[in-house]
Amino acid sequence: MANDKYEEAIAELSKLLSDKCELQGVAAAKVKQITADLAAAGDGFDPVERIKSGFAHFKKEKFEKNPALYGELAKGQSPKFMVFACSDSRVCPSHILDFQPGEAFVVRNIANMVPPYDQTKYSGVGAAIEYAVLHLKVENIVVIGHSCCGGIKGLMSIPDDGATSSDFIEHWVKICSPAKTKVKSDHSSLSFAEQCAHCEKEAVNLSLGNLLTYPFVREAAVKKTIAVKGAHYDFVKGTFELWDLDFKLSPALSA
Repeated sequence: MANDKYEEAIAELSKLLSDKCELQGVAAAKVKQITADLAAAGDGFDPVERIKSGFAHFKKEKFEKNPALYGELAKGQSPKFMVFACSDSRVCPSHILDFQPGEAFVVRNIANMVPPYDQTKYSGVGAAIEYAVLHLKVENIVVIGHSCCGGIKGLMSIPDDGATSSDFIEHWVKICSPAKTKVKSDHSSLSFAEQCAHCEKEAVNLSLGNLLTYPFVREAAVKKTIAVKGAHYDFVKGTFELWDLDFKLSPALSA
């Protein structure tokens, strides 16, 4: 039906142009513009097709090629890691650290922050930590900060009077206000960008401390059944730093 109407419209346009030659120039310009618009529309991003093609690739290249792995995952999960990472699209922990399905229980949020224990304000994060530690029995919790973090930049940009201009973001990143205060004090002579770089790591350290406000994490850490580590991924330099709860840095890993 649509094709019939298309053919009919083309026929009527052809007849009109043959009857009124003076319209041909105008029509040609209009057709050229329509053609350009259609070409641009044809190059547009189709999210549904991207999702479909992405899953098709995964199923063919990974799921169907490793039936043993996915067969085991169908029975349950027993990850060794719990990972806190930023929601930033550039820093997917499974991509960076080559985690396979079932290896890491991941929580992602703005600026990879771990809030202190609070059953009312932060129950969502608390539930994830509790599940990972008490039910999945993870052996490692890693908090990964990263370079050029917009959440940390937002934290460092909050005025001294604490005024906020957003509904959620600034209230969330204030979790790491003590890290901001420390950086401002210790590195007052540095540029804003340099201070942000320091705060990316200091906020991780604060999150490590906040993890110990959860009784089940603290108990597991004391018993040494769980290790708590901080990390920082610099996607500009291509480096990854990892440190223990005592904040001693290990040599940077470079790719």
